[in-house]
Amino acid sequence: MGLFDRLTGTRHPEAGAEPRSAEEVRSALFGLNGPDVPYVISDGAAHGADLVAQWRIAEPAWQHVFVQSQLTHAVRIRMRLAEDVPEVRAVEESWEVTRVGNPPRLRTSATYTRGAGRTVSRQYTLKRGESGRLEATESFSFDSAQLTGPLRDTVLTSGWTWRGVVFGRL
Repeated sequence: MGLFDRLTGTRHPEAGAEPRSAEEVRSALFGLNGPDVPYVISDGAAHGADLVAQWRIAEPAWQHVFVQSQLTHAVRIRMRLAEDVPEVRAVEESWEVTRVGNPPRLRTSATYTRGAGRTVSRQYTLKRGESGRLEATESFSFDSAQLTGPLRDTVLTSGWTWRGVVFGRL
């Protein structure tokens, strides 16, 4: 793996992995959807891509998770399946968001970034342990790798390359 691959988040499948068809990769990525995951994968035609994965920050069932995480960025990953190579070209985009009003709603700012990134949020609770000393225990954690990790791993196990795109078109 070269330096540029590290910077873009590009990963290659294991040597000798037999690439599946584009339709099988698409189906495997859609198969990651479920009611218990904090993201949704959908058709990306409206965003100039084949598929789009994004946080469920606007869905009422998931709002408490994102409010508790104090998430400051909305993330969207646009993916294009290039069957001739075979690789999934992925652009990670994020916008800064703030919560306003009661109940809280999201407001996006003009701050936009493009490229691989990672957001980690953790909350700890202090309490006295059995020894009587203060101990910090993790009470909540949120990691943006929960979105990129399953997508990338699914692509790699399908025998395709996950190519992060920072510059140029998808």
